[in-house]
Amino acid sequence: MLAGINVLDLSRVLAGPLASMLLGDLGANVIKVERPGSGDDTRNWGPPFDDTGASAYYLSVNRNKKSIIADLADADDRALIRSLMASADVVIDNFKRGMLERNGIDIPAILAAHPSLVWCTITGFGANSDRAGYDFVVQAEQGWMSITGEPDGAPMKVGVALADIVAGKDACIAILAALVARSRTGRGRHVAVSLAASASAALVNVAQNALVSGKEPERWGNGHPNLVPYQLFEASDRALVIAVGNDAQWLACARALGLEALVSDQELRTNAGRVAERARVVREMSRRLGEKSASHWIAQLDAVGVPCGVVRTVLESLRDIECSAATGIAPSVPGTVRLPPPRLDEHGAEIREHGWSSFAKEH
Repeated sequence: MLAGINVLDLSRVLAGPLASMLLGDLGANVIKVERPGSGDDTRNWGPPFDDTGASAYYLSVNRNKKSIIADLADADDRALIRSLMASADVVIDNFKRGMLERNGIDIPAILAAHPSLVWCTITGFGANSDRAGYDFVVQAEQGWMSITGEPDGAPMKVGVALADIVAGKDACIAILAALVARSRTGRGRHVAVSLAASASAALVNVAQNALVSGKEPERWGNGHPNLVPYQLFEASDRALVIAVGNDAQWLACARALGLEALVSDQELRTNAGRVAERARVVREMSRRLGEKSASHWIAQLDAVGVPCGVVRTVLESLRDIECSAATGIAPSVPGTVRLPPPRLDEHGAEIREHGWSSFAKEH
């Protein structure tokens, strides 16, 4: 869908590279500009490394790109970058404030010279902050850790770098919207995304609970602040989750488990009633679910349309999807994998000679 769109990726680590990879998955031509020597920070973030020495972290967000090394402090390399910008549709950067300007890259001046260019800047804490934006810090400061973990345990981060991932997807959305606007007006624009703002927006219903109630949200572990039953349970052999989202599902769930006393209790017919009686509902369900295997209960609940599932490991979950140790999980958007993650400066010579036309044979 984005065939012929040229994306110059000046970013590194996760949010920016994820955004450019998504654009590449959708068909865009992506040139990844890396610093000489070490390249993208994540090239060294391991183990694990594959048999070529590439880190798994780097491989996860860098397919469908070509790599070139260039030094912003070098006049010739700076001229190369400017020439690539002249024929680019999109530029992505996540440099600290002032870094590009100190190296002769003035964003307003470039946008004035190339008015159709879409430029996306990704920061940690906004355009006016000099703070380094790392996912862990953002999860701590934007409230995520305070609501994650067991009720009586320590604040806990999410198991993946989700603040970076959400910001990367937000950046991709902003870029696509800017490209749509350009198709109508002929003019690009400078869009900005920050990890902090994306993380705050991702609080969605939890933030709204706090705004409406005026109270700090609690940590619920594997429970849910607004729904009962909606949590993890232990069957006789392994853990499973049950996610009852409405009152009809509740009746179907209680009947499938053979909990007739709960079915007949009128106070439990509404979610508000079940939330008030959380301890009793969870206690009775836990007792019954512990009597038989997870597969038995999943079959019973599936048959009556109650959302449920076993707790699987990462490798177990990956067995059911298209994925590769070389190129990662198949695109979540309607896209394709055309190029494996590039080695450092793998395409430097051809980009210096042919520029964006080096992608002609890829489509």
